[in-house]
This record gives sequence, C-alpha cells and structure tokens, in this order.
Amino acid sequence: MSTSEVARHQPPPSARMSDVRLVAHQLRYDLLLVLRDPQSRFFTFALPVIFLILLTSLFGNGTHFVNGHAIKNSTYYVPGICTLGVVATSFVNLVITITVQRESGILKRRRSTPVPAWVLIASRVLTSAILAIVLVAVIVVLGRIIYGVHLPGSTLPAFVLGVVVGAAAFCCLAFAAASFIRNEDSAQPIIQAIILPLYFISGVFVPKDQLSTTLQDIGNVFPVAHLNSALFKAFDPATTGSGLAGTDLLILAAWGMGGLIIALWRFSWSPQSS
Repeated sequence: MSTSEVARHQPPPSARMSDVRLVAHQLRYDLLLVLRDPQSRFFTFALPVIFLILLTSLFGNGTHFVNGHAIKNSTYYVPGICTLGVVATSFVNLVITITVQRESGILKRRRSTPVPAWVLIASRVLTSAILAIVLVAVIVVLGRIIYGVHLPGSTLPAFVLGVVVGAAAFCCLAFAAASFIRNEDSAQPIIQAIILPLYFISGVFVPKDQLSTTLQDIGNVFPVAHLNSALFKAFDPATTGSGLAGTDLLILAAWGMGGLIIALWRFSWSPQSS
C-alpha cells in the first residue's frame, strides 16, 4: 500500500481530536461522580490512610527483618498501603461500579447513545487509574511527612511504572470479574471476600517472612503479591540500581491480558440478574 493510500485510510485529525474530546468529557463526568459521592470518597481516599496510620500505630515504628535485613515498619507499610490503594481504586471500586451500573440499566442506556462504547470503557479505566495515582501520591507524601519514609529518586521511575502497570492490569481484571457477578447487592461482599484474604497472604498487612511457605506460595499465584513486591522494591533500602521488578511486572501484565481476554469474551452491557 502506498503512502498516499495509507493517508487516505487514516482518520482525519479533526476526527481524532473529536475522540479525545469525547473521552475527556466522559472522564470529567465520571470523576465528578466519584468525588461527589461521600461513601466513594471515604473508601477511596480515607480508608487507605486510616490503614496506614492504624498499622503503624498498632505495630509501632520499630524495625523488623524483611528479606534478611532490618527495615522500619513505616517503610514497609507505605508501599503495602499503596498496593491496597491501587487495588481498591482499579479493581474493587470498579467492579462494584460496573455491576451496579449494568444491573440498574445505566450501561445499557449509555450503550444506546451515539457515544462509542470504547469511549465509555476508556473513561472508566482512566478514572480508576487517575484515582489510583492520586491516592498513591497522597500516601507517599504522608509517609514522608509523618514517618520520614524516603522514596529514592533512582527508584522513582520504577515505582511509577509499577503503579501504572498495576492499575492497568487490575482495571482489566475488574471488567472480567464484573462479568461473573450477576447481582449488584452481591458485588461488594463477593469482591471483598476475595480481596481481603489476598491482602494478608500477599504481604500487604503482614510481611511474607512471617507467613508459612504454603501461604506464601498461594499468595504468589495472584497479582496482588506481585504488585506489592514491585512497589516495595522501590522503597527497600537494600535495593540497588533502578529498582525495576521486571518479573513481577511481567506477571502483572499477564494477569491483565488474561482479564482483558475474558472481559472481551463475557462482558455485557445489559442486566444479568433477570
């Protein structure tokens, strides 16, 4: 195909700009919807901060051994709560939101509008990703101000990459998980029943060194443990170099790809509880 033929098949710049405006408009609506909901604000922003303060207060800010070397409790818990924040915004909240909107008919009505389906999906994913990034930034800043937890500049790019890959993977998994939940009332208890045990066996609340080998092996099967490992590596004082956790990021990406495939296969815009 010649260059002129390729150019003819590409959408004009005005059409591409129109798509960007559509996503931006829908994104603004979805962000306002979250920020104007007191319950959503609490579970999105306040609860992770409460967990950080509670865990550090409960166990003190002394040191314990992780991966064979001593580390302050606060330095361990800041990346752990960042993991919780990413999972909460990109997976837990998103699954609940998708299920509620689908079963109440909102998704079906939106699908019937002239707005393309991909715009609605992109907006929901971007909303979750933005909230995850903002929440992580808040936790890192609070950890620095309150507990003196330091994130080295050399590992900052690896930490940001971990947050972005984690948010993208869990957004894909959220669309996949929502396709298996048929009732909006059961969405929250089902998801919480799945994710809360994973927090404990993935090193978020309890260091892996304090878990049995069996629990560690089970936790390592799931993506929460790999997100936590990737973010912790950026804070770990023993880390040298860039702090890039390549294996953990690849496993996260594989989980996200699997979630995307399932979502494309099973996702429905119509209520499923009938």
